[in-house]
Amino acid sequence: MNIDDIRELIALMKENQISEVDVETGDQKVRIKATDNMSGIPSTTIVQSPVMPVMPTGNLAAAPEPARLNEPSADSPAQDGGMEEEGIVITSPIVGVFYRAASPDKPSFVEEGDEIDTNKVLCIIEAMKVMNEIKAETSGRIKSILVDNGQAVEYGQPLFIIEQPD
Repeated sequence: MNIDDIRELIALMKENQISEVDVETGDQKVRIKATDNMSGIPSTTIVQSPVMPVMPTGNLAAAPEPARLNEPSADSPAQDGGMEEEGIVITSPIVGVFYRAASPDKPSFVEEGDEIDTNKVLCIIEAMKVMNEIKAETSGRIKSILVDNGQAVEYGQPLFIIEQPD
């Protein structure tokens, strides 16, 4: 939409005594809203174009550090009738949808009990149509997978508990 189109919209609004109009063409949106002023010309014009944020892929550098679950707390995951689990917690670095495999017909990246090395892909979190691989930050054994496949996750939400050898 160019400036002439916007001028034409303003003229139509004035001519037909319309106080507000929203127009959407392709990926552009225009909202024109008239206000009470002496000239009678709409005074607020907002032209918007969607902006797609760029999401990094791979192991996110800004990912939160893994937390250790050595002390019982109300927030830590529990199994076996309330017994607290110990280990390193891998948390979600972003908000998105958790996937255990690269696609529905592929095997899961990891299963409980699997031995893993640092930088092993544990899962994918989809955020804004971008698939972000979440990698292990330490080596050890997958003690627990705390999220179901296809579940929405929040920033900082625990995803895995990794047990390290003594």
